[in-house]
Amino acid sequence: MSLDLNNLIRDWAYDPHRVLARWIERDSGLPALQLRMELGLFQMELSGRPDGQLVHGVPTLLQHYLTMEKALPAGDPALHLDEKACAALQQEAMQFYYRYIAFFALREFDGAIRDTGHNLKIIEYVLRHAPEELQRTFLPLYPYVRMMNARARADKATAARHFDAALDVLESSRAEIEEFCAEHDLPAQPVAMPALATLRELAEHIRRQRPRSPAERLREELDRAIAAENYERAALLRDELHKLNTEPAFPAGTS
Repeated sequence: MSLDLNNLIRDWAYDPHRVLARWIERDSGLPALQLRMELGLFQMELSGRPDGQLVHGVPTLLQHYLTMEKALPAGDPALHLDEKACAALQQEAMQFYYRYIAFFALREFDGAIRDTGHNLKIIEYVLRHAPEELQRTFLPLYPYVRMMNARARADKATAARHFDAALDVLESSRAEIEEFCAEHDLPAQPVAMPALATLRELAEHIRRQRPRSPAERLREELDRAIAAENYERAALLRDELHKLNTEPAFPAGTS
């Protein structure tokens, strides 16, 4: 068996302008996820840690710490995170980052939601149990990870044509990012601005996709009639809009 990775990636060229990912079936018959990188490829498990390793007998290092947090009293020294512990959590977060961008590329929204959620919980845990100087490494990560989590949830809702739900997700996440930055004295520029800009762009894209309601169509037609000084047409449209807004939700006699 050749150990030359070029045999595996010869027909899968790296593209620096987009994320390249694919599903594969291993020799065992079980699926795995591959991510094409500039210097080769990553192969990842679909759940647990992407490297497939157990940590202290559980699927992730975060789970190990959360289990301890539930079992131990607040302030117990075992919950304190030192530099080595924070570095290990950061390494786990990086593994999950590679997997969730692969999930995004494959439009596997549930996986992306789960893995971005995992990294948000890592940040939250560090903020509860690490000294302030170690928290600073994790604080700037929050806007991006929160944005990616919102993007995955909004994309899933949009795919199901739940446009208003998708817009609600983006708006609430925008507010959470701004609140987080204010609470932790993070400068909006440059830490949060890229994430906030992405959320605004996604919201605008969804608004363009969302089918307009009858009332919205009437308002647009009314605006055009007024702009054209067609006041007779505008009056008729106002009547139609008023009638639409005052009609009962259900016909009389139904429930």
